[in-house]
Amino acid sequence: MSTSQRRLLLIDGHSMAYRAFYALPAENFKTSTGQPTNAIYGFASMLINLIKEEKPTHIAVAFDVSRRTFRTEKFADYKANRASTPDEFRSQLSHINEMINGFGIKHFELEGYEADDIIATFAKAAEKKGFQTLICTGDRDSFQLVNEKTTVLYPKKGVTEMNRMTPEAVFEKYGLTPKQYPDFAALRGDPSDNLPSVPGVGEKTATKWIVDYGSLEKLLEKSDELGGKVGESLRTNIEMVKLNRELTHLLDDVKINSDIDDLAWAGFDAVLMSSFFEKLEIRALKERLKSLPQIGGEQVSEVSVVVKVLSSDELDSILSDRKNPIGVSLEVVEDKLIGYAIATSESEVFNVNSAEIGSWITNPNLPKYVHGGKFALKKLKMKGLAADIEILAYLINPGSRNLSLTDLAERLLGVSTSDENLFVAFEPKTAAWIFTLQKELESEIKAKAMLELYSNLEQPTLLLLSQIEETGIAVDQIKLAKLSEQFLKIVSEETSSAYKEAGHEFNVNSPKQLQAVLFDELKLPKTKKIKTGFTTDGESLEWLAVKTKHPLLKHLLRIREVSKLLATVDGLIAATASDGRIHTSFQQTVAATGRLSSTEPNLQNIPIRTDEGRQIRDCFIAQKPYENLLTADYSQIEMRIMAHLSNDKGLIEAFELGEDLHSTVASQVFGVKSTEVDAEMRRTIKAMSYGLAYGLSSFGLSQTLDIDPAAAAELMSKYFERFGGIRDYLKTVVVAAREKGYTETVLGRRRYLPDLNHENRQRRDIAERAALNAPIQGSAADIIKIAMLNVSKEINENQLKSRLLLQVHDELILEVAQGEKDKLEEIVKTQMANAYQLRVPLDVNIGFGLSWDLAAH
Repeated sequence: MSTSQRRLLLIDGHSMAYRAFYALPAENFKTSTGQPTNAIYGFASMLINLIKEEKPTHIAVAFDVSRRTFRTEKFADYKANRASTPDEFRSQLSHINEMINGFGIKHFELEGYEADDIIATFAKAAEKKGFQTLICTGDRDSFQLVNEKTTVLYPKKGVTEMNRMTPEAVFEKYGLTPKQYPDFAALRGDPSDNLPSVPGVGEKTATKWIVDYGSLEKLLEKSDELGGKVGESLRTNIEMVKLNRELTHLLDDVKINSDIDDLAWAGFDAVLMSSFFEKLEIRALKERLKSLPQIGGEQVSEVSVVVKVLSSDELDSILSDRKNPIGVSLEVVEDKLIGYAIATSESEVFNVNSAEIGSWITNPNLPKYVHGGKFALKKLKMKGLAADIEILAYLINPGSRNLSLTDLAERLLGVSTSDENLFVAFEPKTAAWIFTLQKELESEIKAKAMLELYSNLEQPTLLLLSQIEETGIAVDQIKLAKLSEQFLKIVSEETSSAYKEAGHEFNVNSPKQLQAVLFDELKLPKTKKIKTGFTTDGESLEWLAVKTKHPLLKHLLRIREVSKLLATVDGLIAATASDGRIHTSFQQTVAATGRLSSTEPNLQNIPIRTDEGRQIRDCFIAQKPYENLLTADYSQIEMRIMAHLSNDKGLIEAFELGEDLHSTVASQVFGVKSTEVDAEMRRTIKAMSYGLAYGLSSFGLSQTLDIDPAAAAELMSKYFERFGGIRDYLKTVVVAAREKGYTETVLGRRRYLPDLNHENRQRRDIAERAALNAPIQGSAADIIKIAMLNVSKEINENQLKSRLLLQVHDELILEVAQGEKDKLEEIVKTQMANAYQLRVPLDVNIGFGLSWDLAAH
């Protein structure tokens, strides 16, 4: 390679990671365990863009070790004005280092030096070897390195738009050469580094002096020539200016145990990066990454697949007597079957370009492997499901959101799916992938002792959910329409009132216009500073309402509250099918704890705590000829699981007494009679009891209860004096999970938490909270699934017409056929109470009514 073709890319790691962190909202970039990923995502996106656009042949990333460098030894206040590093950012740094390794890029840090010094050293060495060098950094001190061979890419917006700082660009912006820039900076000072400026000397004066005298050295030699106050100010601060100049100078001769040639870049490691993005649940960048050269990932060669095109009848004939499993891949467009492929082995596939499907699909004696089996179960009435590889993969790694067939094939089979044409048309060989993946996943499930969990719980749950979704739940469409009108009217009235209080109309949903009204016009106290001004989120508006009592706030809060209800109602109206019922989709592979969620629409967040929320629940009804709805839920199941897992005698006794748990516990903690427990005592204990299961600290408790941290710590101490078993359990569960690497539910559902042993404290904290939470929430998920399956089984065995409609958290909702109320109540109560034998009884509440709200208990 000629020297003219060699391009070195040097990246200031901390500088660009910080920019990525602040460019992307942390709340939108988090894993299912709560690990922030905004800096990781932004940094990865920047790397992909830079490599794709600049095509470097050599790459290095430099990081600061700490704020203590030779510069702080010379000037103790160097960068002392900078805020402490946010925990959310710090927790991502080790991930960024891991990602850079996956990119196949070397990274460097040197004790006592800054990343800039490493970059300057590499840039100088590269220049001697004839490289073209690009430096990506947000630090303007780097402009001194710019020359005909070296360009600085300085971020203009976030980490994606860059200004190319060439010698011409530096001169155009500052009227100075790159060599003169640090002289100018020494006079101007640098607020970001806490370097003081010469009093009275602005940028124009500093520039003029450097241009007139050529350099800072010559300016200082002839400073006596400068008249006026600015001249006097410079002479007074000469030593400070000299120190500034020394501190802004980048060292280009630090000792680095690496040569430029060691920085040659061949491509990213496909295996490492696939694993990395999987672990951090970053799906969006995987496709973009494929545009770059790669190494690794080729060692697993794809099995040669022979595809034969058949008619539906020909395939039916081949499969008529088959007893061995097949892999099934369906081509579905807008919820309609277009064609399908069947794999009879890892290398033999039969493809049918038709929506006609044979009797093989309903043959219960023909075992079938699928990926995401709901469509086949609901629309094609598939029988003989042997394995759903999406659920198998989920059980192995419940924290993953990358469970698509292509993701699994890439990760587990080494299959390349980077072909842009893949899946534009249906790809029959995906049936072979499914066939092969089943073998891989079942082997891992067995190794992790969860095959029984899959076979006896998760797959039966999938089959039952398919039936429940087909059944749906009826709604009163007239009531829903009236509610929509009612909520729309309230929003309109409240909006008019808000206009009146503001003195003019404005868009109540526009944060920018709201900021102008609240802070500029009404001069209300400022809320939390954000990138676009001051926040106007719900919590901030509530704080303002309490603090100022301004009537506008009441209207704004009411608008937001009712708008959410309106959106919920309108969503339900849109989702109502022609049969007058809503058919939600249950998601079995989303929540890392094993809980179900629902979408299109989400029926698990229908409000219950307000009168208006209950009006929405009142729209869910029993549809004729059914006479009632039955609702049944577990009372305080998570605290009962806590009692079971901790074996705490005090908590077990509290449940066995059959009294109100929180009142009983409050009486014991506060040392009063149960009749003397007031509402505030009960609220305090309830918040603490549930919070402890999620790793609540004394500081967290103080915030939850709005009390002094010391008082919270004392309260927690009293609680643990009475319930020592809970304290011991909370300690041992993390220790045990750290030793094993995973947590377990009562049924053996595992959640692997590798970060429990990570050197980074923030990552350990996140994993520890998950370790506390997973066994309790996961066990609750296991138990309600067992209960749901057993209730359904008993209904079928007793040949009842009543049917299961929904599972909402710890609650089951059923439609009651005429004359079956008593029998159904007996079945539900018995099966739910006996779903799993805990050390304390499972208490079940049951109610009946014409609507979901009226059936509440």
